[in-house]
Amino acid sequence: MPGSRSGGVTRNTLRQQIADALRDEVLAGRLPPGTEFTVKQIAEQYEVSATPVREALVDLSAQGLLESVQHRGFRVRIFTVDDFRGMIEARTLVLDGIFRRLAERGTPPGTAELLVSVRRRAEEARRAARSGSLEVLIGYDLRFWRELSELVGNTYISDFLHRIRVQCWVFSVPHLQGAPELRAALWDGHNELVDAVTLADADEVRRLVRAYNQHGLDWAASL
Repeated sequence: MPGSRSGGVTRNTLRQQIADALRDEVLAGRLPPGTEFTVKQIAEQYEVSATPVREALVDLSAQGLLESVQHRGFRVRIFTVDDFRGMIEARTLVLDGIFRRLAERGTPPGTAELLVSVRRRAEEARRAARSGSLEVLIGYDLRFWRELSELVGNTYISDFLHRIRVQCWVFSVPHLQGAPELRAALWDGHNELVDAVTLADADEVRRLVRAYNQHGLDWAASL
């Protein structure tokens, strides 16, 4: 029935909008780790029914950003330094595999067009990192790595990496906010990485990716 189909699309869209809005709140640090809330509270905040809110919260729980608290609702997940190290190890192994594959098989058709967009993200991310604009950096950084990982042509891999990267930022944001040397803690090598990928310089790409991951580990060791 047309009416049923329209209602389903609307609910699914609302569900995604709520999930995206809450994810942004967590990434911006406005919902710090450990914050608890109920479906009712979120539904009232966004002035919507409980069903799409519950579905959105379940989605975010499946992504590892929230935890269900029995009889109390949901809580923003608290990641530890050990969790963060595990995330870095996971993304290191996957990224090494991606760029090894690109070096062996070459970049797929349409790479030049995609790299134009990736380069724009890289420039904006670099500016945000160097100015210490954390919230702006997070948005561009996530888009940069999402588009760059799409070069491998495997949505399972790009989705996995995006999820890990979001979790990395969820851990990092509370520690970075108010940090006296914020700019020094932010990686800004996005442009150099795009240059290396454009030139198909596999050794330089691996060096930059490893430096990026080591930067995260060194920062975590200082906490």
